[in-house]
Amino acid sequence: MPHRIVHTSKMTWVLDPKEEMLGPVADGGMIVARVSPGCWGAMITPDYASGHEVTHPIAVEGAEVGDAVCLKIKKVNVLSLATTSGTDNFVEGNYVGDPFVAKRCPGCGEINPKTYVEGIGEDAIKCVKCNTPVKPFHLDNGYTMLFNEKRTLGITVPPAEAEEIARQAEYFSALPPESCQYSSNLLAKGDLPGVLTRVRPMVGNMGSCPAVALPSSHNAGDFGSFLLGAPHEYAVTEEELKQRTDGHMDINEVREGAMLIVPVKVPQAGIYVGDVHAMMGDGEIAGHTTDVSAEVILEVKVIKAINLDGPIVLPRLEDLPYLARPYNEGEKLEAIELANIYGFKVETEMYPLQVVGSGADLNKATENGLERMANLTGLLLAEVKNRATITGDIEIGRLPGMVQVTMLIPASILGGLKLLDFYREQYN
Repeated sequence: MPHRIVHTSKMTWVLDPKEEMLGPVADGGMIVARVSPGCWGAMITPDYASGHEVTHPIAVEGAEVGDAVCLKIKKVNVLSLATTSGTDNFVEGNYVGDPFVAKRCPGCGEINPKTYVEGIGEDAIKCVKCNTPVKPFHLDNGYTMLFNEKRTLGITVPPAEAEEIARQAEYFSALPPESCQYSSNLLAKGDLPGVLTRVRPMVGNMGSCPAVALPSSHNAGDFGSFLLGAPHEYAVTEEELKQRTDGHMDINEVREGAMLIVPVKVPQAGIYVGDVHAMMGDGEIAGHTTDVSAEVILEVKVIKAINLDGPIVLPRLEDLPYLARPYNEGEKLEAIELANIYGFKVETEMYPLQVVGSGADLNKATENGLERMANLTGLLLAEVKNRATITGDIEIGRLPGMVQVTMLIPASILGGLKLLDFYREQYN
């Protein structure tokens, strides 16, 4: 029996289409998710095979393979009081092939060993079997950020305050009870004190379950490429990687007030959410940002028979590239008058189609996004390139390989794709 509202805080590390889903949520219903932080907490927890912890997938009533699901982001509430992040280096000998997926104890050689915490700092997490610190990553230049009560500002703290927060790490992280990760605040880093920034939360990993089992952090073309021929149990082939759904986007326009349309590649979709960031600039150039616990509220709506390969983003109007913003009535009238002088017609009912592309690097991600745009719209690839150049943009979601291809597209094409109502709701 589908539910109008599904509350969830059950967390998972690997997105496996063979596992039973939660829910189902009704078509048109709501998901209220309590999520744990994304990267660093999961990265320093050797017990599990992923660099992310996300909500367990939720079934959507009536969603079939070849459909899509529109996720309307109604609310993103930051719950953490503080978080720790920064740039990383891999620690040789402490992983096999991929430190996100196959962490290795340097003492006994156990892969993804059970661990416990003793003290604070990078060496506080130790193997249960041999008591050796297990540290697959070194936090090269790290910071601890404290948030104000309204969660509108963040300030990085000095080392002494970072250590005090580390001693109460879980409290400051506001970890959900179902979370299995260690708080990143344990790391007690204060290399960048006194930096003030604004909080503008966004969701880094949200979408539908892939058709092949993937660590949740690797449900993308760039991170997923690390799994190709990998020396661990989550290795995939090129064909298997095509079954990803690119939920791990790290696109900062995916925030409260935006919509995200995701492909359905397994029966009932399996919607999940996680990796909320307090703020993030385009490209996530440090490789990581401010991972926080949060409450995310989504409205879900099934779109039948669209055969979408990757996500579509409908950003808030102010987040759109300048050239891709819908035309106002004055601009439309001037365009029609100019075209009438020379006796031809002009397209004025246009909306910004933003397609996500991913790949091992930015060039491959851009090729992927352009090809997805052409396949979706039925336009020639060359025409897509021209339209994206003069009515849109290529934006970097995340290095090394996540982009958004944006261009204005006629309302008639969106109508044929059964998407026009969503665009009218978002931009009219």
